[in-house]
Amino acid sequence: MTYPPDIFDRHLRALRRDRAAPNFADHAFLREAMIEGLLDRLDFVTRPIRTALDLGCADGTLTRELRARGIEVTPADAGARFASAAGGVQCDEDRLPFAPASFDLVISAGVLDTVNDLPGALIQCRHVLKPDGLLLAAFLGAGSLSTLRDVVRAADAAADGAMPQRFHPQIDVPAAGDLLMRAGFVLPVADSEAMDVRYGSPLRLMADLRGMAAGNQLSGQHPPALGRARLAEIARLFAERADPDGRTRERFTLMFLTGWAPGPNQPQPARRGSATASLAAALKATS
Repeated sequence: MTYPPDIFDRHLRALRRDRAAPNFADHAFLREAMIEGLLDRLDFVTRPIRTALDLGCADGTLTRELRARGIEVTPADAGARFASAAGGVQCDEDRLPFAPASFDLVISAGVLDTVNDLPGALIQCRHVLKPDGLLLAAFLGAGSLSTLRDVVRAADAAADGAMPQRFHPQIDVPAAGDLLMRAGFVLPVADSEAMDVRYGSPLRLMADLRGMAAGNQLSGQHPPALGRARLAEIARLFAERADPDGRTRERFTLMFLTGWAPGPNQPQPARRGSATASLAAALKATS
């Protein structure tokens, strides 16, 4: 049986998440850092949060943290094993099966950068939020894996001159803010944090990426496998960039998004022409 490309790619993405599930905790250090950042941002929220959707729940760590705060959480994941283990819902992030205005909070750690339709996923998140509901999300952003990208591309070019798309596109802070506004969120904030990790081998780095289901999972991108010769060249180039102790530094950029669904009680910009004092007069008074 032949499946349409979209269905095939969604199935492949779910399969990759299922394969990562058994040993996910061994490779989850990036997601743990994202969760810490998300919870720090949640601590600044003063409005009551009673219901939440944990989108991309993985091993349920974030779900448990939120439930410990007294929040009623619905876990969801594209992988059947993650969703089942968390007692949640299997679904794609850009095809949410929830009614509009279902949650006070949609929170997501480590998955939105691997979604085929990120603008659509953000719109879906806004639809399932109640008025004045909050989106908090974190994922790998622009600047991540710069060392691995460089050495893999160099090895590909040296082997046959081809440049297959082995990494999915990355989103920077301005683009992330634009995506939030396009999806209809108000008071959008996008910021990032850099995290450096040192590796003795690119194979260990690749194993971490597979183990956290962070490989290229975008639709239509199925590059040829790396052969032994190409892997050897990647290892050689990776070692050339090593520190004196033989370990090579790799950077991960953690992107954080914050946005609010429109609501009646949010701060609004003043009506044009409603000012009661002249800016020119104010500037003159302070000169």
